[in-house]
Amino acid sequence: MQKKSVLVSLLLVLALVLSMVPSASAAPASAGMACAQTYTIAAADWLSKLSDKFYGSILAYWPLMAATNQKNLEDKTFAHIDNADLIDVGWKLCVPSKADAEAFLKTFDPNNPAALFGSGAKGQLVVGSWWTNAGEFAGLNEIFKQYKTQNPDVEIVNATIAGGAGTNFKGQLLTQLIGGKAPDSFQLHAGLEVETYSPGTYVVPVDDIYTSAGFEKVFPKDLLAMLKYKDHYWGVPVNIHRSNVLWYNKTLFAKAGIAAAPATWDEFFATADKLKAAGVAPVALGGKDGFELQHTFEDILAGTLGAEGYKGLWTGKTKWSDAKVTDALNTFKKYISYANADHDALTWAAATQLVIDGKAAMNIMGDWANGQFTAAKSTDYGWASSPGTKGIFVALSDSFALPAKAPNPANAKAWIAQAGSKAAQEAFNPLKGSICARTDCDLSKFNDYLKSSAADWAKDAIVPSVTHGAAATPKWATKGYADAVVLFATSGDVAKAQAALVAAAVDAGFPQ
Repeated sequence: MQKKSVLVSLLLVLALVLSMVPSASAAPASAGMACAQTYTIAAADWLSKLSDKFYGSILAYWPLMAATNQKNLEDKTFAHIDNADLIDVGWKLCVPSKADAEAFLKTFDPNNPAALFGSGAKGQLVVGSWWTNAGEFAGLNEIFKQYKTQNPDVEIVNATIAGGAGTNFKGQLLTQLIGGKAPDSFQLHAGLEVETYSPGTYVVPVDDIYTSAGFEKVFPKDLLAMLKYKDHYWGVPVNIHRSNVLWYNKTLFAKAGIAAAPATWDEFFATADKLKAAGVAPVALGGKDGFELQHTFEDILAGTLGAEGYKGLWTGKTKWSDAKVTDALNTFKKYISYANADHDALTWAAATQLVIDGKAAMNIMGDWANGQFTAAKSTDYGWASSPGTKGIFVALSDSFALPAKAPNPANAKAWIAQAGSKAAQEAFNPLKGSICARTDCDLSKFNDYLKSSAADWAKDAIVPSVTHGAAATPKWATKGYADAVVLFATSGDVAKAQAALVAAAVDAGFPQ
């Protein structure tokens, strides 16, 4: 490409800027300039012309150079500018806001040009999550490796708290946030779960990261709608998970003479009876992590009421007194009767392991279970939509959020931006057992299950998971829905459970 030259010579501009800047000024922190927008160099461009366009002054191109070089340290798609006189067509620039540019110029000392070339991050990055199991830990570690490569002087602290779906993590995190002991970033389910952390008080918006990274162009509209709360984005998603998956052991199916996964609940129970007759445990179920029962029931609800009926439960359009909710409760009760009696003692991962080890034939669990199969190098498994949910995608998404009192906010923002990048999502998701939140990932890097999930995500009816923070307020999801399901699993009283679910909906503001 042909090099372009600035109209005003470097020495002349340097002299002019020197006359404007106090000689005693300290070098600015260019890392503090966010990208208000990005710009791609065209054939007739040069930096002084662009600084005049963006800031009304041919002398203000130093912020363009400094911000772009700083961004290059995080994201190599941005240009690295060694000489302000030499730029190439096609280079991507980071354009800071006019206010940031003016602040930079007030403190920039041309006698100390180091600030133009970016400074690597230092200090710590403390990331809170509940990812401790094989596939999820391996995936998270891949993003850590990428971050460390770009920020070698940052010490990464993996502040995990075990417990599926964040059942233990969330309470401890809230205590930390209230006490001013926040991590730098933490795992947050996309959707209404953000209410747990008093948005605007303990967690702050990350709209500026969406703008600088162009995330609204690469995340699908359905997901963006799920991520937005009170007109702000509160987390950057790293993945898409599917709740409604039936996993099965192929060898055990063959042993019982079963040719295909059941598509309806009648077929499911007929399959379970065949398995029992062949001496095979039909269902592996967990409960120890405190979310597995609610997770299973949400999928039964979706398979019984259909996509619109299920979504209506959380908007008031479908009444919890509906006869189909009664049917779903009866189905759930029957499902539990085929499961292992010690399900309260097993985590979701331990229940999945029963299927991997050939000790049980079927398990309804989200597709993070695919990460367990992958980590175990298992090939003896199949999958299908949970009964009744073909054409429905019960969705959830993991994101990373920014606490208001993050100890290292610049490092945190770089981490959050990294989590949303194409490179991070292509490394993380095949190991985690999820698909990219982005629409531009290379699916050749994903296994057959994940390719099928990506295809379904593109065409199925998308409905939000209640168990994983997307469908309902935290109070309704935990103190209403979850408590009713746990009590029902113990008592088996359909009428009492349905009355509790109706009462929970009323308490959430949806008259029944």
